[in-house]
Amino acid sequence: MPLYQMLCITTHYREYKHIRELVRQSAMHIMNAGGVVRSINSWGTLTLPQRMKRHGKYETLGDYWTLHFDTSPRTLRSLNSIMRRDPRVLRWTVLKLGDKVEDIAKVGQKALTAEVLQRQSVEDLVD
Repeated sequence: MPLYQMLCITTHYREYKHIRELVRQSAMHIMNAGGVVRSINSWGTLTLPQRMKRHGKYETLGDYWTLHFDTSPRTLRSLNSIMRRDPRVLRWTVLKLGDKVEDIAKVGQKALTAEVLQRQSVEDLVD
């Protein structure tokens, strides 16, 4: 199953329960279809870069969150359909990070190795 990352901007509500329900609904949809939710991150409430209109209402504040998950393309299509219909969602995008976890791990290992080498060269300069 491919690994995806979804960034979602939702309408800001004073009670967090509306956003929590949307996140729970999205995660349960993925897990009920046999997918795996790897992480959920909240970026908090931020002022939108521009006024956004969705479902007939203008918004200037939004709650940002991300979801990392593995799922089939068919489940991803149905998740996009859910996000499109939900009035709490202002914008969302899904990025495909890789086809296999091994591919992602190799890229991460290369980045980690480069970071360690850079840190070692900086330490050599300091000594």
